[in-house]
Amino acid sequence: MKARGIAALAASVMLAAGLAACGSGGGSDKSSPKTLTYWASNQGRSIQQDQQVLGPELKKFEAKTGIKVKLEVIGWPDLLNRILAATSSGAGPDVVNVGNTWSASLQATGAFQPFDDATIAKVGGKAKFIPSTLTSTGAAGKPPAFVPLYGLAYGLFYNKKLFADAGLKPPQTWQDLVTDAKKLTIPAKKQYGVVMEGASYTEGSHFAFMFGAQNGAKLFQGGQPGFDSPQMVAGVKQYVDLMAGQKVVNPSNAEYVNDSDMLKDFAKGRAAMMMIQSYAPKGLAENGMKEGEFGVVPIPVINPLPPGGRKVSSHVAGINIGVFKNTKNKDGALKLVDFLTSPDEQKILDTQLGPLPVVPQAYNDPKFQTPEIKTFKDILANSAETLPMIPEEAQFETLVGNTVKQLIADAASGKTVDDQTIKNALTAANKKMQTGG
Repeated sequence: MKARGIAALAASVMLAAGLAACGSGGGSDKSSPKTLTYWASNQGRSIQQDQQVLGPELKKFEAKTGIKVKLEVIGWPDLLNRILAATSSGAGPDVVNVGNTWSASLQATGAFQPFDDATIAKVGGKAKFIPSTLTSTGAAGKPPAFVPLYGLAYGLFYNKKLFADAGLKPPQTWQDLVTDAKKLTIPAKKQYGVVMEGASYTEGSHFAFMFGAQNGAKLFQGGQPGFDSPQMVAGVKQYVDLMAGQKVVNPSNAEYVNDSDMLKDFAKGRAAMMMIQSYAPKGLAENGMKEGEFGVVPIPVINPLPPGGRKVSSHVAGINIGVFKNTKNKDGALKLVDFLTSPDEQKILDTQLGPLPVVPQAYNDPKFQTPEIKTFKDILANSAETLPMIPEEAQFETLVGNTVKQLIADAASGKTVDDQTIKNALTAANKKMQTGG
């Protein structure tokens, strides 16, 4: 999913405390079963762009079914809080799309229509979707609360000219990445090896998970959080140290709360590498960077991996779509889900917004056969791991993600961020998780 702000923290804590479980939700137009309300997350470079892309497609749906769709695109800083409020108040939409890592947490509220065999058959059945995308739709052993809508994966984007000028090839290991980043960091030219979204708690949580996995970490052991294990400390250090120890990230990146600044820095040659999800090429084009001026490879793993370490270059990222259980137009809501996940709509929406299709038929289109997209497909198939699908996942993102964000801010201000500093900060997050706050 794309970057989001910190406003979700309080709501996530409420979620994990089991406050929701109200099973209320949607149907803002209960007197009009021919009208649906759809809350969509912000996938484009602006909310207006999402509206411009989705508007004509929803008109097609209206012409096909006679059902009018009221669209509201909600920015990431507000989305989780809005959804949680809807689960308890009943003043929500009929259909909503969500970051897929929230799936199990939102499923635990009981507010969403389970996609049991009969229900998922109404949107094309499980076979409609790429299997890996179904791993992030809810808790294991339960009918999914959502189905996939957009696919995403992390990759390492590199500036081909800067690499060629320095006589470098794309890094194959994490150690290569650090070495190359040092060579490409020339502060006098305002050029750095890597650009990061330092103020984004979601980015912080994702990289803590991925690099923790490379070091052998498991976030939860039998339901108990393990945020401050030696493996997690090593994983967080791997990310934060790009700024704190290796000095290959501009300290100003500690204030980057969304991807717009990061995309601009990379497109303008102010950074040689960036780790970002697969939607990035659209943003690079808007910043004047042409196809062929950048390449994409999997985020390298440390070599050799430590005992228990796993080859993880991304989590199974993406956006899911679900139906509030108390919608007054369940059949219409499912028709909308089926429409938006159809191969034809996947081609249109993913081409304009930038993510990856979640249905295999869409990849027959030449637009989805570029080298970059083939790289991302390979990442999802071979080196992506699903974040834990448990109710506590949203709390992990807010607690650990904000911890990483603060560590980056400390590094940018010149404070020492060493193993013990990271250990202490993660222990504090672990205690908050254990006490529900």
